[in-house]
Amino acid sequence: MVDRNKHDAPVLVIGLGRFGAATAGQLARLDREVLVIDTNEELVQKWAERVTHAVQADAKNIDALRQIGAQDFSVAVCAVGSSVEASVLIAANLVDLKIPQIWAKAISQSHGKILERIGANHVIYPEAEAGERVAHLVSGRMLDYIQFDDDFALVKMYPPKPIRGLNLTESGVRSKHNVTVVGVKSPGKPFTYATADTIVSNHDLIIVSGTTKDLEKFAALGT
Repeated sequence: MVDRNKHDAPVLVIGLGRFGAATAGQLARLDREVLVIDTNEELVQKWAERVTHAVQADAKNIDALRQIGAQDFSVAVCAVGSSVEASVLIAANLVDLKIPQIWAKAISQSHGKILERIGANHVIYPEAEAGERVAHLVSGRMLDYIQFDDDFALVKMYPPKPIRGLNLTESGVRSKHNVTVVGVKSPGKPFTYATADTIVSNHDLIIVSGTTKDLEKFAALGT
């Protein structure tokens, strides 16, 4: 079991493509200390004012990583995906530097398996995950969709007709449909936690949890 890192631990991000830049940018907005590395001088200069540190270096070279102090980080993100060979070499260097938490982008299942065998703690498939999310949203029944491990997901949606005007016990959401309404948002009000007595109206938004299969069936009940 990998130990959790402090929530404010500095993060090393390697690669400033779309995924790496998005990751570094969001970390910076969260006030995290970030060191970004890329071989492209223009990208490094562009990001120098947006993150804590930006360095032009070749992360495939472990000595270059040592020189910039990569071994002192407890969290690293290998965001290089365009070249599988480069991604694997960089991930291997991060493992050799004994960085406890290594997140690595993969462009295919085989690429991901290699990264896992090398020692990457977390393998991310951004394109595949985005595709799965869009596939659930294009039906128009769901407004947002987040999937976790073991086929479990959270969905934002309008309430299906069969549960409107009833409290959650009376509508039998959990007993009949095997999903749980976690939160409800009425127009002009913030989301609130749902209880057994919560009554869902036509104009509400709801947050629902369950397996993807059960959520799809629930959403298909009609709006």
